[in-house]
Amino acid sequence: MSWALQCQSRLPWGSWTRLHGSLREWRETRREYLCAASVPGESCSLLPLPSSQQSPSSRRSCVHHKGGSQEPTAQPSSLRHVPGARRNVVSSEAIKKHQKNLSAWFSHQPNEERQFGPSFSLDAVHVDPVIRESSLEEILKPSPDLTIQHQLQQPCSRVISLQNLFDLDACGRQVKTVVLFGTVGTGKSTLIKKMVVDWCHGRLPHFELVIPFSCEDLSQSHSPISLRRLITKKYQHLRDVVPMLDTSNLRMLFILNGLERLNLDFRLAGTELCCDPNEPVPPTAIVVNLLRKYLLPEANIIVTTRPSAVRRIPGKYVGRYAEICGFSDTNLQKLYFQMRLSQPGCSGEDGSGNSPGNGSGEQDNLVEMLSRNLERHNQIAAACFLPSYCWLVCTTLHFLYFTKTVPPSQTLTGIYTSFLRLNFSGEVLDSTDPNNISMMKYVAKTVGKLAHEGVMSRKTCFSEEDLQQCFEVEMKTESELNLLEVFRSDVFRFFLTPCVQPGKEHTFVFTIPAMQEYLAALYVVLGEKKTLAQRVGKELSEIFGKVSEDIVVVLNIISKVLPLRFLPVLLNLLKIFPRYFSRLSGKDRDTIARTMAEEMFKEEDYFNDDVLDQINSSILGTEGPMRHPDEWVSDDEVFELFPIFMGGILSRRNRAILEQLGCSIKNLAAFEIAKAMKKTVIRNSRKGLPPSELMDYLFFLHEFQNERFTSEAIRSLRTVNLSSVKMTPLKCSVLASVMGTTCHEVEELNLTSCNLDTSSLRTLFPVLLRCKALYLQLNSLGPDACKEIRDLLLHEKCVVSNLRLANNPVGEQGAQFLAEALAGNRSLTRLSLLHTSLGDRGVEVIAQHLAKNKHLQELNLGYNSLTDTAALALVEVAKKHATLNTVHLYFNDISEEGKRELHTLRVDQDGIRVLVFLTAGTDVSDYWSNILSIVHKNLPFWDRERVQQHLALILQDLESSRRQTANPWRKAKFLRVETEVKRMLGKLQHGSL
Repeated sequence: MSWALQCQSRLPWGSWTRLHGSLREWRETRREYLCAASVPGESCSLLPLPSSQQSPSSRRSCVHHKGGSQEPTAQPSSLRHVPGARRNVVSSEAIKKHQKNLSAWFSHQPNEERQFGPSFSLDAVHVDPVIRESSLEEILKPSPDLTIQHQLQQPCSRVISLQNLFDLDACGRQVKTVVLFGTVGTGKSTLIKKMVVDWCHGRLPHFELVIPFSCEDLSQSHSPISLRRLITKKYQHLRDVVPMLDTSNLRMLFILNGLERLNLDFRLAGTELCCDPNEPVPPTAIVVNLLRKYLLPEANIIVTTRPSAVRRIPGKYVGRYAEICGFSDTNLQKLYFQMRLSQPGCSGEDGSGNSPGNGSGEQDNLVEMLSRNLERHNQIAAACFLPSYCWLVCTTLHFLYFTKTVPPSQTLTGIYTSFLRLNFSGEVLDSTDPNNISMMKYVAKTVGKLAHEGVMSRKTCFSEEDLQQCFEVEMKTESELNLLEVFRSDVFRFFLTPCVQPGKEHTFVFTIPAMQEYLAALYVVLGEKKTLAQRVGKELSEIFGKVSEDIVVVLNIISKVLPLRFLPVLLNLLKIFPRYFSRLSGKDRDTIARTMAEEMFKEEDYFNDDVLDQINSSILGTEGPMRHPDEWVSDDEVFELFPIFMGGILSRRNRAILEQLGCSIKNLAAFEIAKAMKKTVIRNSRKGLPPSELMDYLFFLHEFQNERFTSEAIRSLRTVNLSSVKMTPLKCSVLASVMGTTCHEVEELNLTSCNLDTSSLRTLFPVLLRCKALYLQLNSLGPDACKEIRDLLLHEKCVVSNLRLANNPVGEQGAQFLAEALAGNRSLTRLSLLHTSLGDRGVEVIAQHLAKNKHLQELNLGYNSLTDTAALALVEVAKKHATLNTVHLYFNDISEEGKRELHTLRVDQDGIRVLVFLTAGTDVSDYWSNILSIVHKNLPFWDRERVQQHLALILQDLESSRRQTANPWRKAKFLRVETEVKRMLGKLQHGSL
């Protein structure tokens, strides 16, 4: 018998595998209610299906929902006209003020909305999730077949819109009570907020008065209170309306949000009947009598709750069950992303000099890439069926693409921590359990354990056996089993979802891959990963600590009366035990630091993309040709975010948020872990790291948010090589922030081929000032960027002595800015402008300002289309320069006559060395290997036809010089150089370079 079938006998609603069906069943839905009002006043509705198309469950509802429905009248209540006197009540100032206050309260966005990008109103960005009609039997009945195929073949239930929830049921009865249920993250609270705001703005005319109650708020009080007093206590401005509640025909709606927070007893022995709004009773009794329709029977009621609490309300009191299915259709997901990412303020302030149109184009590109990935990559679509994860995706993209402040105002760990706070803040797993276990704490212990074991074994797919090991292996009591049942019903699908990859349909994966690494990190940092000795040591330490304190007090008193000699010795022995076992706790901190270092510097991950690019690819996909089926692909999963999240969770801000979620990390524990990390992380970082791994390390330091630790770590980095790392605005901000914790000089900063632009240089300006060697080749830096470089070189604190700008489109205008920089700079000794499209005019400008420079020693102007006039003019200036001794002019359009004239220059005679050829008369130039090496490195970025022409001319020159010399040694040197040139030419012609 499988574990799933065994679980079915214990938990009547089936096994883990049953959870596969819900997601796939929702995907089969072809009719959805969609409301995406971007302009106040807009609304939309969906007509109900004909009775012939209604699901069997909805047709059966006439038998099981009698208590929540009433016989139909001649006209639906939503269309009845009230007398003029009552209409005056509806339009009274009290209700208008109530609407105004409710609108202000429910339109208020949480801190996370304001912190992670622009703040959006519910009117501007909202997509209603799919709602399907259900029944109590459907909720409670276990699946007859546990296979996924059976779940996929089930007919989907009827989709219903929010505005049609109170329509007649299948038996033609008017629905008065609706239970709206959904798992964590499906959007229950947001949907209720939108409903209230719509009513405040006149877009929900069915009701004249809406009174929302938070069940979490009601659960805090047990003192008797009347319904009227409760309403005026929460909404004081309704005091003129409350006396008329039970005497008028006011069309009223009560909203009870989060019913799982209340322990309701519908037995008469447990809750007495009460029909008087003035009678003081406990708040739970008010809710019970409202649902019984014994108190204000004409009032409509919407109850929102998690699935596990649906059965707390007897079915006879419910007129309709409706399940919130999230964005079970990818079209809803696309619409959400389109609306969210296309907002005018999404790209942030335009501080980069780019036009607004460029920002809009980048937003459109993001939406397009995300849309394509949703279509071809079903796993991310499976994740985004939860609106909460759609928010996480948009927030992460905003962090990756539109972070331009230094230091970045947020961290990736902070986004995930705040995401969990949005969904789990104040939530207990089961309000009926006397221990009131925090839902997030339970998740950290159970799902965190599964996540950690997956990270350690390098796997992302989990079987039912894996789930059993993590969730049920330590089940000992009835209470623990009940908690597991609630977790599986309400929370499981938030973190784990069925895998959609072919051949892995019977396994589960984490809804978002990075969430596995976050929960694994939380599991470790909370100290849940302990050996048996550490667990026993912690318990014994606490026991001995408490007992020894009491004994010490008693013995101190006795010692004053009976001064026995052995008492001091006994006192010291008692103090040994807590100290000894506290050392085991200290070893636990060392283990955490050691785990962090081992995972951070794994050599097998050295040549992966950096973690920010990995996150970007997981959301937007990888653009480019499909991989060939026969191409070998490693099955090893990459978990490079795991140690970064460990560091991020230890930051003060994230620890404060986790404290609210019931996951406490003490300041002392964080301090001891940071202290242990100095021995492991910093020592390992001093080894030579590949560029992508170094970027991960810098990002780890940013996430850690410990300036003192970061400063010590950065001081040990004298050389920073980030070549070929795509330096997005976020990465530039991270680099500037982390490097800004110290003021030490950097020996070398290599940013070759990093997609830098003007805004990147502006962000990195304080860092660039402190770099002695600065390599900026292959970055498409044009004239605007040269203006920033001019300001850099003219800054009084600039220490740049070696600057490489090769293979950038500097042009004549850029040359003007660089020439001005040369004239006033006092630190630069080497400048490479190889292949920068200067032309004669650009070099002439540089030559005009070169005389004012007093420190330059080497200047590379190769491959810049120079002619004889510009080259000779430059050399004349260089000959008079006090320190300049080497000028590179190879691969320019210099004639034979010009070459001969340049060839006569000598360092001892003219004070200048000009590198133009591979030959020096009848001998090979001493710098031939340097020239060929530079050419070889830059071939992928140069015009190949033009390079072939230059190499052919060089080859002719070598052969001519070889024929002119009679020295056999020189002939051998010529043949060696010719062989190198011929090999390079051959590779160029065959396209292998």
